Amino acid sequence: MNRRLFLSLAGLGGLVALGGGLFAARRARAGNPYYSGPPADNFDGTQFFNPGGAEPRGFADLLRWQLGGGREPWPETYPSPFPAAKPDERVTGDGLRVTMVGHATMLLQMAGLNVLTDPVWSERVSPVSFAGPRRRNAPGIAFEDLPPIDAVLVSHNHYDHLDLETLARLVEIHDPHIVTPLGNDTIIGAAAPGARISTGNWGDVVRLDAETRVHIEPAHHWSARGSGDRRMALWSAFVVETAAGKVYVVGDTGFHEGRNYRAAADRHGGFRLALLPIGAYEPRWFMAGQHQNPSEAAQGMALCRAAHAVGHHWGTFRLTNEAVEAPLQALEAALQDIGVPPDRFQPMRPGQVWDVPSQGGA
Repeated sequence: MNRRLFLSLAGLGGLVALGGGLFAARRARAGNPYYSGPPADNFDGTQFFNPGGAEPRGFADLLRWQLGGGREPWPETYPSPFPAAKPDERVTGDGLRVTMVGHATMLLQMAGLNVLTDPVWSERVSPVSFAGPRRRNAPGIAFEDLPPIDAVLVSHNHYDHLDLETLARLVEIHDPHIVTPLGNDTIIGAAAPGARISTGNWGDVVRLDAETRVHIEPAHHWSARGSGDRRMALWSAFVVETAAGKVYVVGDTGFHEGRNYRAAADRHGGFRLALLPIGAYEPRWFMAGQHQNPSEAAQGMALCRAAHAVGHHWGTFRLTNEAVEAPLQALEAALQDIGVPPDRFQPMRPGQVWDVPSQGGA
């Protein structure tokens, strides 16, 4: 197999599983190894799906993308201009602080709680340690400098979002409450026995403490860890509801005509902050159903009525065709087009810390 193709297959969360037809018979025999439950609006009894949405493309399209050229060059290293952060132990009152670790990993500090999103401290995001996309910059917080971690949000099981080595370390040292959509508990629990895990379907709510709830929300994506488990664990976004405001946490999503953004605003009335992916989006013919682009992220910010937004999922792991800083340029143009000041939507870099203004702040 072409080396570049192998690396991409390894790094895009098990994209080798895109040959859906090839593995249909195996799935029919084995059933779902992660989750067993009755059919639902987004579950057919074996696999999860996006209601009214697009399925991930097949293996032939993957080959067409990988062998079709168009990949912009990336630097071997892309160091952050910010030094590694050493977070305070807690942020209380109406404070809301975000510290970027890298890719989709961020530390949220609010209402006295410390929450990590899709934590990845590994050098590569891949089913194998010797190949696959590697870090182009160091984590923005050294693992040893983490404050006590109360909760972890894991949006889905692709390798750049669900890192078992990191989760096992967090469980051993911090014993956090892990919140994740259906099926991912089976994967995490096997690697981190004794982990405190709450799962749910879209629309379910998990309580972290007396004043803090995590809502499991729809996202337009898919899942796979290998060649036979495509869409057998659920994917999601989250809303963290605290006394300091509501934060909309989106790991990976296609724009899906903005449906999930509108629905989130209708359910929650807007947000103090939204964490939105802005990278890994080219070529559009292949990626549109699973990864929104910066223009769609800017539209999503407006549709979900977020006062402020963080742009993530760019600049750390090379997954797709666009140049490393293309998301920055595209986001700047998109914000200008819709009249949103750039300080309201910040594409954060590792080590960067942002004290988010209050809901009525500028």
